[in-house]
Amino acid sequence: MFEKLALLSEKYEELSARLADPAVYGDPKLLASLQKEQKELEDVVGLYRSYLAAEAGEREAEALAAEEDPELREMAREEQRLCRQRMDELTGRLKLALLPKDPNDERNIVVEIRGGAGGEEAALFAGVLYRMYGMYADRRRWKLEPVSANETELGGYKEITFSVEGAGAYSRLKYESGVHRVQRVPETESQGRIHTSTVTVAVLPEAEDVEVEIDPTELQIDTFRSGGAGGQHVNKTESAIRITHLPTGLVVECQDERSQYKNKDRAMKILRSKLLEKRRGEQNAEIAAERRSQVGTGDRSERIRTYNYPQSRVTDHRIGLTLYKLDAFLNGDMDEVIDALMTADQAERLRASEADGTVGKP
Repeated sequence: MFEKLALLSEKYEELSARLADPAVYGDPKLLASLQKEQKELEDVVGLYRSYLAAEAGEREAEALAAEEDPELREMAREEQRLCRQRMDELTGRLKLALLPKDPNDERNIVVEIRGGAGGEEAALFAGVLYRMYGMYADRRRWKLEPVSANETELGGYKEITFSVEGAGAYSRLKYESGVHRVQRVPETESQGRIHTSTVTVAVLPEAEDVEVEIDPTELQIDTFRSGGAGGQHVNKTESAIRITHLPTGLVVECQDERSQYKNKDRAMKILRSKLLEKRRGEQNAEIAAERRSQVGTGDRSERIRTYNYPQSRVTDHRIGLTLYKLDAFLNGDMDEVIDALMTADQAERLRASEADGTVGKP
């Protein structure tokens, strides 16, 4: 591991030297590439340098521990202990920093929420989740935009699709894919009985144009008038777009924009994301079950979380975490659960890397 870190540190120095060359600033594309590469190395190199400083401090303290002065020896031994403690902490952080990063983590995302079992109650809870993600996006200073929606008479959603743009959107919300279960007394329940309903969430990284090539002859494109439940928001022109990818049967709709051109452009982006996700799903199916992360980030059939209203409880079943602050969570205060999911995911990947011998021990 430390040989690899030394090489990364050398690479960082080389990049710094190149970025100090005025000639580089005459090539914006090269400049951006070098800056991005340096930025990616910044954290791990910083940790490595901190480790080397602690290691040097430990050696100096070891030399002082051989002095005759008892008080100096005691101070040196305490310094040795602190340096070793610091080295152990940094070793753990370095192992995590060297784990392969998900190439999609910094991408924008497309999120689909669909009502599952529970009829109108499931549709209403789909609306609750949409609001929750919107409030979380506001907290992170991300931009959320609706793409298409199939509303119900009571204000819920049979399904709703929206995009989220912002740094690290996929890295934090990818853990939301799966089945969300709600337990509460519906407004329509006269006898106060608790009902259980489900909603499915799918989080797709936005695909780049070059990643997914689409043959225009394999597309069926239909236009229609967009409108909400009960005839609300009816558009008098056929600006809504429905695109069907004939080879796979995937269907994408976009009706949020008034412009047919803009709706088509956004629908194509979502189609690319769905095709990329389909390809990833087929690749993941070939991976042995024991190599999959215990946290899970993409199985729509996996029940991942329960929202219990009577007990004001939210439970994430993948990591066994329960919080008794449902209202805050539904108002976008999701970081405690998401941070725990990310930590559990890192720990699982670290165990797998050590088992494979891909992360060396000091």
